[in-house]
Amino acid sequence: MLTLYWAPSTRALRALWMLEELGQPYERVLVDLRQGGQKTPGYHRINPMEKVPALTDGPVAVAESGAILTYLADRYPRAGLAPAIDDPRRGRYLQWLFFSGNCIEPAVGELTGGQGGGNTVQNGWGSADRVMSVLDEALRGGPWLLGDSFTAADVLIGIDLNFLGRMMKLLPETPAIAAYIDRCATRPAFQRAAAIDQAAAPSGGQA
Repeated sequence: MLTLYWAPSTRALRALWMLEELGQPYERVLVDLRQGGQKTPGYHRINPMEKVPALTDGPVAVAESGAILTYLADRYPRAGLAPAIDDPRRGRYLQWLFFSGNCIEPAVGELTGGQGGGNTVQNGWGSADRVMSVLDEALRGGPWLLGDSFTAADVLIGIDLNFLGRMMKLLPETPAIAAYIDRCATRPAFQRAAAIDQAAAPSGGQA
């Protein structure tokens, strides 16, 4: 059985949306971040970073959002959420799965003053302007990052742009990015995940 360890109003919404897209049975285990549920020995064994989300699938344990989404898409290929290993689109798909943590989150740090953005050669993300330009360019071709195919990469990037951009106002919105967020928000699986997340929000916290 797939088991998602999660908390509302956190990055766990990425995995929650992905599981709803898959349509596979799964159970949710709420990690009470305010009461230190992420610091228990049992949860530490699942995710030593003591963050959410984390996923178990029988003996398999996976943490980090991008890894969870990659695992699930490959575990259930019939859902069509990942290009096959020999599909030429696989390279770009993997690129976008790494883009979130390697580029978008550092860009947010730059924009909010948490880290310098001066050395665009040394910075792995270049600059926040470059990150947003690359996203805008990719999404102008739409409707999804890989064209007509919605994939796990859209789950990851879609949540980032919705939460960090539209909700938190930490990232700028271009017309192409705004239209992409709107398309993501109309997906039934996203709406189900958002409803689950919202219903549990009073007992949640950030991680």
